[in-house]
Amino acid sequence: MRSIWNGAISFGLVSIPIKLVNATENHSIHFRQIHLADGGRIRYRKVCELDEEEVSGGEIGKAYEDADGTMIPITDEDLAQLPLPTAKTIEIVAFVPADEIDPLQMDAAYYLSANGVPAAKPYTLLREALKRSNKVAVAKYALRGRERLGMLRVVDDVIAMHGLLWPDEIRAPEGVAPDSDVTVRDAELDLADALMDTLGEVDMDSLHDDYREAVEELIAAKASGEAVQPSESRDSGGGKVIDLIAALESSVRAAKKSRGEGEGEAESEEDEEDMADVHPIKKKTQQKSTPKSTGTKKSTASTAKKTTQKKTTTTKSTSSASSSKGSSSANSAKKQTSSGSRSTTKKKTAAPRKRASA
Repeated sequence: MRSIWNGAISFGLVSIPIKLVNATENHSIHFRQIHLADGGRIRYRKVCELDEEEVSGGEIGKAYEDADGTMIPITDEDLAQLPLPTAKTIEIVAFVPADEIDPLQMDAAYYLSANGVPAAKPYTLLREALKRSNKVAVAKYALRGRERLGMLRVVDDVIAMHGLLWPDEIRAPEGVAPDSDVTVRDAELDLADALMDTLGEVDMDSLHDDYREAVEELIAAKASGEAVQPSESRDSGGGKVIDLIAALESSVRAAKKSRGEGEGEAESEEDEEDMADVHPIKKKTQQKSTPKSTGTKKSTASTAKKTTQKKTTTTKSTSSASSSKGSSSANSAKKQTSSGSRSTTKKKTAAPRKRASA
């Protein structure tokens, strides 16, 4: 990797010669502007406003435009004479916990490479000190004509530096949050938690730019003269008023299905619901848990054998009556056969007494 800056890390009185290398690269596909009529390339030429002549890069300098439009020329020599201690030095000013750095301040990332054999020992010393302290170093450095803020941390066995925006370059998030008061129900939070658990974690190395791949396929197809098939666009549902609960439930089901977890669980849930609807367990439990009712059925059965005038429905009513009074006799079972059985029994028992007295 080609270095873009050479200097040193100032670690107290320790100086570590380093090279600055870009840690990231841009894979975006860049397009050129063309003339639609003939496909000719459109170029931008640098033209002086006064004489309207095109000028080369060597003839171009820099200037500051004042409020009234006056141009104040500034040369590289002027900037070089400024008392800037970080012109060739990454000056460490503090060591802080990593969570004290606001991610909004993160900018470009660089690798710091030890420049030469003498730099290996102090470089390793700083790297191991950062590892053991579980802290990051806050530093100042100058790059491309301006002083910048940076954060040094350890990545594998390399010291990496993240450019940081200055605190006054971060805008306050005023007027960004929703204006109206919104109440989130516990059920909605539970579904959101379920969706987060279902999506789970991801291997960051497995993520890639689908759009860039589609553009590359489009370019390859047009270059070979093949017909380009339009792809189906996915509706994001932007601007639509949706049922939040239904959307969360659908999202959970879709996430489970994409991970191959939804089919078996859905079938088991349906089976459980069917079992709960078809099988009433309470009646079976009552029959097993009440031994008295079993004895009553037996006594009722014996009574039914002796009494030929009873029906099956009469036997059920007799069993309910005998369970409340206790199994007394066959006569007490006969008393429950109809609504007027008690009075009939009294008349039948009273008649023999009259005959005896006569």
